[in-house]
Amino acid sequence: MNIHEYQAKQLFDRYGVPSPKGKVASTPEEAVAAAKEFEGSQLVIKAQVHAGGRGKGHFKNGFKGGVHLIESADQAGEFAEKMLGETLVTIQTGEEGRLVRKVMVAEAVDIEHEYYLSILMDRDTSRPVIVASTEGGMSIEDVAHDTPEKILRQFVHPLLGLQGYEIRKLAANLGLAGDQAKQFGKLLNNLYKLFISCDCSMLEINPLVTTPDGRVLCLDAKFGFDDNALFRHPDIVEMRDTEEEDPREVAASEYDLNYIGLDGNIACLVNGAGLAMATMDIIKHYGGDPANFLDVGGGATKEQVAAAFKIILGDPNVKGILINIFGGIMDCNVIAEGVVAAAKETGLPIPLVVRLEGNNVEAGKATLAASDIDIIAGDTMSDAAQKIVAAVQ
Repeated sequence: MNIHEYQAKQLFDRYGVPSPKGKVASTPEEAVAAAKEFEGSQLVIKAQVHAGGRGKGHFKNGFKGGVHLIESADQAGEFAEKMLGETLVTIQTGEEGRLVRKVMVAEAVDIEHEYYLSILMDRDTSRPVIVASTEGGMSIEDVAHDTPEKILRQFVHPLLGLQGYEIRKLAANLGLAGDQAKQFGKLLNNLYKLFISCDCSMLEINPLVTTPDGRVLCLDAKFGFDDNALFRHPDIVEMRDTEEEDPREVAASEYDLNYIGLDGNIACLVNGAGLAMATMDIIKHYGGDPANFLDVGGGATKEQVAAAFKIILGDPNVKGILINIFGGIMDCNVIAEGVVAAAKETGLPIPLVVRLEGNNVEAGKATLAASDIDIIAGDTMSDAAQKIVAAVQ
């Protein structure tokens, strides 16, 4: 799960992480009122979408940039009017862009130097890792490609936690000294507490800045949370903005289904993440393009299978469906009953190939055969993939 920048500031305030004050607005009038609250300060207005590269983005109405310095409350209203209700296109959104429903008006600060700072989980070592660089304010991917020596990594022991010497090492390598090094130490300590306490999968600050008057501040933040731990954080779940997510993925989450939409035209319904990946691979191998990753899990119910089927058919790009089930815990007949129920309700307007193996497979095949639905049987994964690619083509 991701959150907006203005919501990240709320977490910063809770954990004592210094950042400029800001306020969210949904209308030009609210933007004007927010700007008046910070009267006397330099101001910035930022489009609030779940995507990076906003400053270099453009709106489909011709307006350039999703981040702007502003000089007055009236200008805050003018810029908000050009952003709100419009589609912002950035390097991370693709050409379809993201609809801007909120903007944030915040205090702007003079910047002496920009740094990059993030905390994330390293899969290879199963440890948190702090990634930092003196090259902030730009894509960390570009820094990694062009000047990898400027990226610092500090692994943190998951039980001992962040140590003082690790903080001092990072501060020294970033060129921070004196009071700024002390500020950085306190900031990083609080960021790490936030990261662990809120079960984050990623916390990215870009940029972290120093100011001419000696402050160290987080200017922009991007959060990712471990979905499996959200049951511990109802306050963070309340921050979820489903309008920023793929509606198919939102619908799938309501039934505890693992769904990710893709650009192809062959939908997949599979039990198990590994089998789902293998199914997408074999579709590509035989010249097809998968339309989704959909894992119904090991113990899906008839209702979940039916819901998954309807979500698949809700994608207008889907021209065929491949169901690939290996029944271990899963009962193949449960899958079959869900498929039959959903197919009868929707009318099944496109080709469907089903491959069942494992637990109670004979009952599952019998249920499909007795349904009078036009289903193509696949004997093996290879056979099923070739049949659905041929049917779609």
